[in-house]
Amino acid sequence: MARYILKRTLRSLITVTIVFIAVFMLLRFMPLNGYFPDEMIKETDEATRMAYLRNQGILDHPLVQLWRFVKNLFHGDLGRSLTVYPKVPVLTLLREKIPVSAAFGFVSMLLGIVAGLAMGLFMVRFRGKPGDHIGNIYILLVRAVPSLIYLFFIQIWVSRWLNLPLVYYENRPLSWILPVICLALSSIAWYALWLRRFMVDEENQDYVKFATAKGLPKKQVLRKHVFRNAIIPLAAYLPSDLLNIISGSLVIETLYAIPGTGGLLTTAIKQQDNNLVQILVLMYAVFSILGVFLGDLLMAFVDPRIKLTEK
Repeated sequence: MARYILKRTLRSLITVTIVFIAVFMLLRFMPLNGYFPDEMIKETDEATRMAYLRNQGILDHPLVQLWRFVKNLFHGDLGRSLTVYPKVPVLTLLREKIPVSAAFGFVSMLLGIVAGLAMGLFMVRFRGKPGDHIGNIYILLVRAVPSLIYLFFIQIWVSRWLNLPLVYYENRPLSWILPVICLALSSIAWYALWLRRFMVDEENQDYVKFATAKGLPKKQVLRKHVFRNAIIPLAAYLPSDLLNIISGSLVIETLYAIPGTGGLLTTAIKQQDNNLVQILVLMYAVFSILGVFLGDLLMAFVDPRIKLTEK
């Protein structure tokens, strides 16, 4: 186990390093406007702007800039926003934005798990019947149709039908309903799809046929035998789902004007705030890779048949 954890940890660190170096270097090919505060672009001449870049170290060799950034990173200095929130430390922005994204993400994750597993059980229970077909249509629409299309119709039409606000307001809880539901739609489809698939596979196993031959009711066989074994592969998705909610949703937070990290990254890209973009992209990469790593470990703990120490 220890050898496996060490190997996966090193592999994850290498992946994060490659992603970070690639993003850092690619940003150095972007226009230099992303390193100027707005007032400097409007009110200063070219010589003053170049002197500013030189003082900030932006004109240094990219490897020198990379080394300086890594040193500052280990000292807790993530830099400052330049165009979105001029001169505000990035760490301060993350402390403000992450709790908002985490709150929405955590509620939507719970909704996605509960509703997705319930839908999957329902589809298995009535496999081949209208309820199963309706569930398959929902899964197909959510996974095949670009999210911007149905999210736009939900925001416009559903908000009108239910008389809900179009955007997020901190002091109006009703405005939180649609963003949470929209965040959970893909998770509901994912859990329902794979639970149905795994349960159908388990139903063909010999132990299920034996339990049925003994005269056990179908509901009891599904609940106590099939469901318990089918839920194990889904455990690998939970850590990445939990970590991704902290990062927020780029589309939904922008669509509903939610002040989280997802909307912050979108705004930083639009306004070419390079310092902010590289930190947020690194955060997304770390959370994604850590989620996959923890998912593999969780699979080994919930399923005793998996032996990580064997070749």
